[in-house]
This record gives sequence, structure tokens and C-alpha cells, in this order.
Amino acid sequence: MGRTPPRRTPAPPRTAPAPRRTPPAPRPARLPLPRWTRTLAGKAAVFITVMCCGLAALLGALVHVSVTNQTVGQAREQALERLTEAARAYQAGDSLMAGAGIDPEGLPPALRALAVRGERGTVVADRRGRPTMWAAGPAGDGRAIAVAVDYSQQARTIDGLDRAIVWSAVPAIGTTLLVGAFAVTRVTRRLDATARIARRISAGDLDARVDDHRAREPRGRDEVAAVAAALDSMAASLQGKLLSEQRFTADVAHELRTPLTGLHAAAELLPPGRPTELVRDRVAALRTLTEDLLEISRLDTGRERLEVDTEELGALARRVVRAAGGGTEVRVVRDARVETDRRRLERVLGNLVANAHHHGRPPVTLTVDGPVITVRDHGDGYPEYLVAHGPQRFRSDGGAKGHGLGLTIALGQTEVLGARLEFANPADGGALARLTLPQRPPVQGPRSDGPV
Repeated sequence: MGRTPPRRTPAPPRTAPAPRRTPPAPRPARLPLPRWTRTLAGKAAVFITVMCCGLAALLGALVHVSVTNQTVGQAREQALERLTEAARAYQAGDSLMAGAGIDPEGLPPALRALAVRGERGTVVADRRGRPTMWAAGPAGDGRAIAVAVDYSQQARTIDGLDRAIVWSAVPAIGTTLLVGAFAVTRVTRRLDATARIARRISAGDLDARVDDHRAREPRGRDEVAAVAAALDSMAASLQGKLLSEQRFTADVAHELRTPLTGLHAAAELLPPGRPTELVRDRVAALRTLTEDLLEISRLDTGRERLEVDTEELGALARRVVRAAGGGTEVRVVRDARVETDRRRLERVLGNLVANAHHHGRPPVTLTVDGPVITVRDHGDGYPEYLVAHGPQRFRSDGGAKGHGLGLTIALGQTEVLGARLEFANPADGGALARLTLPQRPPVQGPRSDGPV
């Protein structure tokens, strides 16, 4: 039997090492630019300066090149004419004129080499510390005949021209910059005024107008005036629509009051029973809705007036909870006295507590910590739109009962009080409303009350 050759087992493949991640090279830090360069006027000033400098440099270069070519050309013609006269005198055996010679001292080597090759040429070079125009030509026997013409006057003329260009460019750039900055500043002032009016309109001041007189002049109307006119038109249109909506809301609420009063009186005369309870409940809900609409219409007018008095927040919070029917724990961490409108503040806190009971889950806690009052429940939290943009009338969370007017009224009354109302969803669940009143010094130490 033949011997079976040994079978060679292939070596296991080597696992390639994981490539190392090279951290990205840090970006070079940008030099902080001055704040004024971020404004439109600053950018315009920089642009005007750069353009003026570039234009001055271009015009100066063109003038310098043109005058230099003309001056050098005239000096070259003069030197070539004297070279021709010197060559005639040399060929005739006469003595050469002053400044001419055969291979004179100081003749530039490049020009001598050109003349030895049988050509004529010129060049400007220094001779004994003075600028000189050299002209050279062939003299035979490997020698060159050359003429030196003083070039000092022409050089001074060109230097004087360069200085005149520089010194005239500086005031020209400065004047252009001042005029341009003045013109741009006038435009930016108008834009800034338009932006201020836009911010006032967005803050609720619908009577604000730019009233740019250029917008009323068809010939003098520019882009800024067009923007101002468009903003005024938008504000007027928005104001008209809002006023129409406010009038409609107020009219509807007022018109509903009379029949609801009759319904309420008729419901009170019905015999006791389950149907009567349902009718009275619905009539009460309609009366509440009507009163809420009337209150919203009054808040929309922006003409509410405060009746300010000094109130102790701890006692006021307990009154609100008792009026709401209890079930809310009141915690007074730090009591405070504030000057506020008691009726409006009770309305805000009452709506927050009612919303916590209707849409949240117990326990509901009202906490007073100095000028900050929080209402916390442990339900599903506020909807995202409410946390991001605030309450919206006739919009409630996910089909829950209610018309979204309670929190809208609370926010409107808060603005009348000059306070701040914020909505948040804590990380451990529930909903949190935080009311921050104008600060006053605390009057009592920390203490805690149980459920009221």
C-alpha cells in the first residue's frame, strides 16, 4: 500500500486588529469679532471700507503704471537719441559728449552683454547713488558704447505721484465711509424702529404702528417703507379680526345670559328626581361656560384694573382650597405678604386646583414658598402643546371634559397681576403649575399644614 501524504491543515485566519479611531483634529479657534461687526451698520461700514480701499488701490495702480510708462518712455527716447549722437561721433572719430563712453564704469553687465551681441537697449540703474537711465549699443571689437542720462527728476516725479495717490486716497476713503455710514445708519434706524414695533405687536400692543411717512409717498417709497407699510397693514388687519372675535364672544355670552337665567329658574321649579338633577347640572355648566366667556372677553380688552391690597399667601391658599371643596393638601414652606388683587389671585389658584382635580389624580398639593405658589397633581401630566405654548381656549387634553377655558383665564388673570405662570411635567410624573408673584419679604418661618 502506498503511503498517504500528510494533509496540511490551514492555519486559522488572523483577526485583523480593530482600526483605531483617530480623534478629529481640533478646529482652529475663531477670533472673536467685535460686536459692532455683527450689526447691519457695522457690516456695511466694513464692506464700504474694503470696497473703497480696493477701488483706491486699483485706480492708484492704474495711474502709477500709466504715468511711469510715460515718464520712462520719454527718458528712454532721450537716452536713445543721445546714444545715436554718441555713436556718430565715435564713428567720425570726434570726442564723445559728456555722459557717453566706451565700456564706461557702472554700465550694467546685462545691458553691456546685449550691446556686445549687436543690439541696442536701455535700463534704469543706480550710478554713484543716483538713478540713471542707461542706453547702450555695439561699438565693435567686443565693446559697447553707452550713454548715461540722469533719471533723478523722473524718479522724484513718480515718487511724488505715489505719495499724492496715497494721501488723496485716505481722505477720499474716510469721506466715503462717513457718508456711507450716515446713509446706512438712517436705514438701520428705520429697520430698528420697525423691529421694535413688531415686538410690541407680538407682545399684544395692537395699537402700535410704524407710521413711516415715506410709505405715504409713492416716489419716495423704498424697501424699508414697504416693510413698514406691510407691518402696519398686518397689525391693523390682526387688530380688526381680534376685536371682531372679542365682540362676538362678548355678544354671545351676553345673549346667553338671559335665557340661561330663565332656564335656571325653571329648573328650580322642577320636581325632585334624577332627570331634574341632570337638567340642573347642565344648566349650571352652561352658566359657568357663559361666565368664563364673559371673563375672557373682559381680559381680551386689556382694560382690567387691579384692586391692590396686602394679602398673606398662606391664608389665601387655604381659603381657595376650602372654597374648592377640600381634598387638596396645603403646604406653607415660607409664608409671604404680597400686594396683589385678592379676587384675581383666588381665581387663578382656584382654576389651577380645579384643573388638577378634573384632569389629574390625587394627591393634589398646593405649596406656598415665599412669592412662589405651585399646584401639583400626580396624573398623566399636561399635554405637550400646553407646556410648550401655554393653554389654548376650547382645547383640552385628549378629549377630556372641559373647554380649556380654566387655564386660559388663569393665564390671563396672571398677566393682569403682573405675575408669571409656568406649566411643567415633573420627571417623576404628574403636572406642575408654578405661579411667581412680585417678590415681597417673608413674614413667617417654615411650617406645614395637612389636608384642608
